[in-house]
Amino acid sequence: MADEDFALNQRVAGGDRAAFQLLVLRHEGRLRAFLARAAGSEADGDDLAQEAFVRAWRRAGDYRGQGSYAAWVMGIGWRLFLDQRRTAKRREGLAAQDEDAVTSSNPHGAIDAAIDADRLLAGLSANERAALTLCFGHGWSHGEAAEIMGVPLGTLKSLVLRGRAKAQRLIEEGAAA
Repeated sequence: MADEDFALNQRVAGGDRAAFQLLVLRHEGRLRAFLARAAGSEADGDDLAQEAFVRAWRRAGDYRGQGSYAAWVMGIGWRLFLDQRRTAKRREGLAAQDEDAVTSSNPHGAIDAAIDADRLLAGLSANERAALTLCFGHGWSHGEAAEIMGVPLGTLKSLVLRGRAKAQRLIEEGAAA
């Protein structure tokens, strides 16, 4: 599929809208799901995915077939998310709210059978959330996830380990409540 995606993108670089539509149909589901998890809402994920595809259209000539097209467009989406987050933090003057742990209580003392994944992921930093979502939620290899996020492989592995450890603590705290 990588060769086919590259060929389609070459047509996109020449202005072929039908080829671009095929690429969007192939990759939008994973991109939207990833960005919704990263951003914390489906609406924000959809907006980011739409902007990522707009940029992919405009920059089609920049994709040279190095790595998969999916990783390339996911990387565009990830950088858009980071830019949006930085802008929002500056504008609102907020501290690093992504580092705050999720605190929840269960007044009945019962442990829910299913962990609310969104609340759990909200207790992680954006980078940890993205690393875990890419590797475990979407099945990307550590190398592919590092490429998407634009970080060294060792950094990605550290984010995964830290994110898993934090998530485990949050689960244990939820079970103890």
